[in-house]
Amino acid sequence: MNNHASTHHNRLVINTAIASRILLLTLIIFWRSLVSPYDTSASINPNCLSSPKTQSIPIKFPYVASLIENSIVWDSVYFVRIAQCGYEYEQTYAFWPLLPFCIFVFSKTVFAPLVPLVGYRAVLGLSGYVLNNIAFVFAAVYFHRLSVIVLKDKRTALRASILFCFNPASIFFSSIYSESLYALLSIGGICHLMSGAKNKSTLWFALSVLARSNGVLNAGYIGFQTMHQAYDAAYYKRRVYMAVQILLAGALRCLCICLPLFIFQAYGYVNICHGRSTDELRPWCKARVPMVYNFIQSYYWGVGFLKYFKPNQLPNFLLAFPILSLAASSIIYYAKLRYVVFITLGFRGHKSTPLDKTSSPLLLYMEADTIPKETNLTGGNTSKIAQEDQTLRRRRQTIRDEDLVKLPSEACSLDREEYLTLTLLPFVLHLGFLAGVAFLVMHVQVATRFLSANPPLYWFASSLPALSEYGKRWGYLIWAYCVAYILLGSLLFSNFYPFT
Repeated sequence: MNNHASTHHNRLVINTAIASRILLLTLIIFWRSLVSPYDTSASINPNCLSSPKTQSIPIKFPYVASLIENSIVWDSVYFVRIAQCGYEYEQTYAFWPLLPFCIFVFSKTVFAPLVPLVGYRAVLGLSGYVLNNIAFVFAAVYFHRLSVIVLKDKRTALRASILFCFNPASIFFSSIYSESLYALLSIGGICHLMSGAKNKSTLWFALSVLARSNGVLNAGYIGFQTMHQAYDAAYYKRRVYMAVQILLAGALRCLCICLPLFIFQAYGYVNICHGRSTDELRPWCKARVPMVYNFIQSYYWGVGFLKYFKPNQLPNFLLAFPILSLAASSIIYYAKLRYVVFITLGFRGHKSTPLDKTSSPLLLYMEADTIPKETNLTGGNTSKIAQEDQTLRRRRQTIRDEDLVKLPSEACSLDREEYLTLTLLPFVLHLGFLAGVAFLVMHVQVATRFLSANPPLYWFASSLPALSEYGKRWGYLIWAYCVAYILLGSLLFSNFYPFT
């Protein structure tokens, strides 16, 4: 029965994710055919700077090619251009390389036979659309799996997953943007981390950095787990050497996650700054720590602390108000009812009592061979080691069974204590940091898609019927918000009008 329910929910999430992508693509085509675009320059595609001018080769379906190329708007132009020509201009380094690389690979392999039919740029665009929509379906599957583990309520996890499939930034998950790849890699990385596959989660988090710069913050999940495991080893087990080992391993994993950021910045420095005279150097090349990404954000787009707080930007603040309000509500609700846990980063529980070591899966989901190897190094008794390892295995399996096998009939709607489990703390802290950056530093309208891959938004919204007397009304309002932004976004974005 349990397996049947789980399989049914998984299929429902997959089908919903696919249906939502079909809906978005249909809306894009519909609005493009109905409304005249604000900017008609989308099809302009000059030759790559590194390539000689070539004559255009006739294609068999120019109308189809035109439809695809005209849909490449806003930042999609940069991603497609990078996939075709590489990083030609300074400002292109604001767009991270994973999506352009994947588009390039798809265009040279899976969709290469279509080049004579619609042309290479249309194939690049088609590759981006297919890649991102497939990535979103897998992201939804991982989101549902993570929701079941964290919430311990299959029905709420299912509601949250369906809401994620129709999130207010859906247009970007179906366009040639990095949102889908980032959501897949970040949410999938967290799933692997909570299953004990630390090395795999490190790899996924590192790849998320290549998709979006804020992927580097995913190192915080490993950092949070590392701190608690080290505290557990030093304070409860009284094994300082084990705590040092855990800290060193965690620091190494965090460094591996941040490494792609440094490599990409170094790549930009070599291409733009290396081998030039002092007079020819760009300002950021002369900085003590040259970071092309930070310079581009500030110089070309005016991104900076409180720089967007101007009267003429009020409409953009109103556009971002719903997502920022939902984020703030999620964080405040958690912080009010678990204020000690929130303030002390989970090291102290309610009323300043030590946390129970069994209260958080993040403290228990460790590799099976961690305890024996580390305790052997300290010279502990082997029978005691085996007993501790067996206890840990049994405790971990019990938690996994509770997380993954609970029947829908057994899982009532979330009450406060279930929603406010310690496992939620790193998610809430991560959401709070991103929401603060979006409001104070970035172009605030970008907050809708910037925050759209954060699970707590959907977990909180899907738990409202149990958390509030008026939860159902707020739930309907959130769904209305999602539907409105899907319709508005598909209309404005696809026709080159400002949206977010």
